[in-house]
Amino acid sequence: MREILITILVCFLASAGAGIGTGFAGMSAAAVIGPMLITFLGIPAYEAVGIGLISDVLASAVSAYTYRKSGNLDIKNSLPLMISVLTVTVIGSLVASLLPEQAMSGTMQIAMIIIGLRFLLKPVNTTREQLEASTPKNRLIKAIVGGVFIGFICGFVGAGGGMMLLLVLTAFLGYPMHMAVGTSVFIMAFTALTGGISHFAIGGLPNLLCLVSCVLFTLIWARIASKIANKSNAKVLNRVVGTVMIVTGAVILAVHYL
Repeated sequence: MREILITILVCFLASAGAGIGTGFAGMSAAAVIGPMLITFLGIPAYEAVGIGLISDVLASAVSAYTYRKSGNLDIKNSLPLMISVLTVTVIGSLVASLLPEQAMSGTMQIAMIIIGLRFLLKPVNTTREQLEASTPKNRLIKAIVGGVFIGFICGFVGAGGGMMLLLVLTAFLGYPMHMAVGTSVFIMAFTALTGGISHFAIGGLPNLLCLVSCVLFTLIWARIASKIANKSNAKVLNRVVGTVMIVTGAVILAVHYL
């Protein structure tokens, strides 16, 4: 009984960080849940990442729905980006398989902190009018190029999809902050589903208590965070996104190395 309560508590805390990160910043739940389950419950790394990815599916989907209700989701123009991300992720995975397992350890957490600082020091102030001023052809080219970049990073490192999506959507494609987060979680729902199914198809079923707990708790926290985020102005959302990324990156680094 004590082990069950500890498992549920760890899943709750991991899911709280994952859900808040997803709802506010469009981050991947696997980036938070994976390290927590590995460190505190001794779950095998491959299984822990799979649980995080499946938790990400519903959390990202409900967040995307919340952002869409507020008009902060661009489905049509995000499809080329999503397709290129999914395609090139496979290539990145093949390249990563040729390198030592720990070659990129800690890299994405450091990148998360740097990107978080970027949102704090240089907030995104783009408007919808500025986004729509770009020609469809220009947006398409940028979406494909950005998707190739994100896909390779995700496949090579095994994480960072939501974080890199948000950066590309804001800095490269010129999306306003709210629409960037909404579009990011929309794409993440599909990438997480693909990754999660692949993990379980190869590694088998995970710990069911961890899986159910993480999926449920992450969904609840993501719903709460996304509702709050859509009611916040762009300035506040920039600060929250930056803070969430910095704190998450620092905590994961501490969990790994301290």
